[in-house]
Amino acid sequence: MQLLTLSTSHRRIFQQALSLLLFISTVLVDFKGATVTLNTEAPVVVVLTESMEPAFSRGDLLFLHNPNRALNVGDIIVYKLENKKIPIVHRILQVHSNTETGDQHFLTKGDYNKADDRGIYAESQPGKLWLTRSEVVGVVKGYVPYVGYLTIFMNENPYAKYAMLGGLALVTLIQGN
Repeated sequence: MQLLTLSTSHRRIFQQALSLLLFISTVLVDFKGATVTLNTEAPVVVVLTESMEPAFSRGDLLFLHNPNRALNVGDIIVYKLENKKIPIVHRILQVHSNTETGDQHFLTKGDYNKADDRGIYAESQPGKLWLTRSEVVGVVKGYVPYVGYLTIFMNENPYAKYAMLGGLALVTLIQGN
């Protein structure tokens, strides 16, 4: 029976690759745990526009949760429309509640915007006037200013994203701990 032997350098590379995989899997498990705990598909989002200034600026990192309570006028929510790729962060302006079913519908508006979001709703579905609860991704619970600029930069410059990921992988593999 022949035993497989690896040189020290090969073992170190193998160990570093395993460390990288462990780090990636830990991040994914933590993210999935946050989605379950906070009851939202996206517990963290980045503000992409100035529509919520002065409350939030472009590049702010928002932390969300999706409470099982009724939402109120003034709550800042993140919603995602069916035909829109990117979620929107805006404040609830009006709440319409169906007294028979208890269903809530919402009208939202960005703090900096002059008009409400009905024009955005209509782009997704002609004639749509209200958001439904199922379109709400979460309610903003906290934020870190400007941390999301890294995400914005990498989305606007795809090669930078690949260069950064490659650089991180390379550093992890050649690090000699």
